[in-house]
This record gives sequence, C-alpha cells and structure tokens, in this order.
Amino acid sequence: MHHSRRAVLIGGLRTPFVPAFADYRSLSCIDLGATVVSGLIEKYALPRQMLDELFFGCVILPPNSPNVAREIAIELNLNHVPGTTCSAACTSGLEAIHLAQNAIEQGECDVAIAGGTDSISQLPLTFSPKVAQAITPLLARGKPTFLDWCSAFAQLAPFDQILPGIPRIAERITGEILGCAADAMAARNQITREEQDAYAVESHHRAAEALAAGRFDDELCPVDLPDGQKIYADKLIRADASLEKLARLRPAFVHQGTVTAGNSTALTDGAAAVLLMEEQKALELGYRPLAAFRAFAKAAVDPRDQLFAGPVHAIPKLLQRADLSLGQIDVIELHEDFAAQLLADLKLIQSDAYAKAHLQMDRALGVIDRSKLNIHGGSIAIGHPFSATGARLVTTAANELALHNQNYALVCLCGGGGLGLGAVLERL
Repeated sequence: MHHSRRAVLIGGLRTPFVPAFADYRSLSCIDLGATVVSGLIEKYALPRQMLDELFFGCVILPPNSPNVAREIAIELNLNHVPGTTCSAACTSGLEAIHLAQNAIEQGECDVAIAGGTDSISQLPLTFSPKVAQAITPLLARGKPTFLDWCSAFAQLAPFDQILPGIPRIAERITGEILGCAADAMAARNQITREEQDAYAVESHHRAAEALAAGRFDDELCPVDLPDGQKIYADKLIRADASLEKLARLRPAFVHQGTVTAGNSTALTDGAAAVLLMEEQKALELGYRPLAAFRAFAKAAVDPRDQLFAGPVHAIPKLLQRADLSLGQIDVIELHEDFAAQLLADLKLIQSDAYAKAHLQMDRALGVIDRSKLNIHGGSIAIGHPFSATGARLVTTAANELALHNQNYALVCLCGGGGLGLGAVLERL
C-alpha cells in the first residue's frame, strides 16, 4: 500500500432532484450521470485526459447496460476512462466514493469522479418466471413462427401471471416493503406520528431556507431536457409544509400506521458526483482541496430485525477509526429515508440498553446534537435518487466545513439489506 498517498475531495455537483415520472422521465440514469460528470469537468476545468476512472453507484440498473459508469464515460467520449459500477442499495453512492478513495490511495489512479445516479422513471418492468420460461427459449432460437408463438402462449394458461409487474421496493428475505419496515421501527421504538411529521416539516423548512439563500447554488448543475428546457432547481422542497397539512395524510403502508407520504422520501430521479484526486497531484495541478476522508466504516444488521439500524452500528466504528468523539463532529449529515427511520436511529444511538445488547459497548455513544444534524434539510425534503444521496451528503458536508471554517463532518446512510455506511471528512 502507498502510505504516502491521500485522496482529497476537490468538490461535488448534483442535478436538481425532481419527482419520478416528471421532468426527467425521458432521461436515463446514464444521461443524468453524464450531466454531473460533464458539469464537474467544466466547473473545475479538468483536462479530460487527466481523468483516470469513474466509479458510480446505481440501484436501478438498466438491463442492457449494467456498467453504468463505463456507459457514462462512453457517452461523454471519455473513451480512455474505465468505469466501475457498484450496487449496494441506498449506500451505493458513498460506496462508489469509498472505492475511488481506495483506488487513489492504493496508487491505481490519481484522478477519479465518483457518485451515483438513478432513474425511477425508467424502472424496468419485469415478467413472472412463468412468462420468462415460456418466451425466452423461443426468442433465443431466432425467428419464431406463428405456431411457435401459439405453443408458447398455450404454456401460459391459466393466464393469471402474464402481465408485467413493477418491482417493489422491498426486502427479498422478508418480502417486506421498506415503508412497512419503517412503520415497524417506529412502533418498536415508540416514535409517534406527531414526532415524524414535526421532523419532516423541519426538513422541508430548512431545505427551503437553504434554497432561498442560495446555499445549494454551487452544488447544482442544470439539466437539459430534450424539449430544450433546463431544470435549475429541486422540485420536491415544500416551503409551505406544515403540521396541519401533514396531519391530514393517511398512513401510506400500514393500516393505522404512522408512516405517510409526507414524512417519507418521495420517489426521485437524479444524480450526484464528486471529484477526487491524489493530494500531491491536486496541488501540482493547482487545485485547492476541500477535505480528506479521515475514516470509512460499514456495518450490517439482520434485515428481519430493525432494517434501518445499520447506521447505529456503523457510527461507533466510524468514530473509533477516526479517533474522534461525537462531540468533536461539527457537521452531521444522516440520510432520511423516513422520519421514522431517522428518529428511531437517533433513539437507538443514545440507548445504553441497545449499546450493551447489540454493540458490545458498556454505554451508549451519546446524543446527536440536532443543531448539527441535516441543517439544510435532508432527503425527506430534497429527495432521494437512491444512489445519488451519498455524493449529495458528502458535497454538502464538505462545503459546510469550508464555509464555517469547521473541522470534521460525519456522513452516514442506511440501506436495504440492513446496511449502514459512513464516512468522516476532515477539512483541509
């Protein structure tokens, strides 16, 4: 290992985040990813030949082009740039950044762009195994005749499973929809509907204030639509969010549950990425780095238990590796999949009983200071294109450190399968 090498963060960009099936419905995840990569190259005047590799996360992989990172490179005529794609649920974007950091510090490359992109609008439809088993052999043989089609069609009787289905956002092992898992965590940890709605309103108000103040201007790159229009700003933030409005919403997943569309993230399209360089290379090229990664940490929990508790396990590991206490962290960016998930995690982080039973710790890590947490709003307000959120959090956290001359930021996400992944950034 090249111990003298350190990966540094130059900066980040993201597309505006918009509701699925709306403005970006005709754009693929590759189109969105190419927009942010092109934007980063332009913003930082990066000579194209200097870019060594792309690392991208993607949850909804296009069936005909699963290596999204390489396809983005080809789309931009960066034909010399290899691409590596990873898929690790909602942690995918941060995992891609971790891969890039490792590649730089191992001496495999000097300059990389890493992030994530997802288009729920172009979610592929799926057919049942029954249809696939009847039709796929027929298509593989070449040019089927009318009689071949009739024979295959006859195999489908009774015709109760022939229509395509939209994949559910659910756990494979349990079949549980993620919203139901959030409702279960809310009930188990005694997180009330009122607490969830209050948190969601706060997220929207903080994001709306940041948007109005221009806090996101340097983090956004416009998206060109096929009809010639441009999208410049996020479309999900609601400055008029209120407890009264959210209280009128019905439970979205569980009858008499507490998780609603108002206190959850919306289905979102978008992309985000960061530019990383080996530190000495950055200085040679005249760049001023924002931050370095002091530590990364992963954790996992049984998805049949508390699905979104991964960050509760990852954060203690992360602070230990960074040799920092919770009190030394200046900026905290935690992914908000659901208000129930985030509030339950905050409660578990400060629980001595949970620390002793599940974390092999004598006492809890402590209380996360809400004045440091998601101060410009989070995924509930801004949106959550699954793989893009990691790079969004890293970009916002690094910029916040620079703006206020602070030292350390903690970023952490939960992910399907019981995952937790976090990073500590150190201002340079």
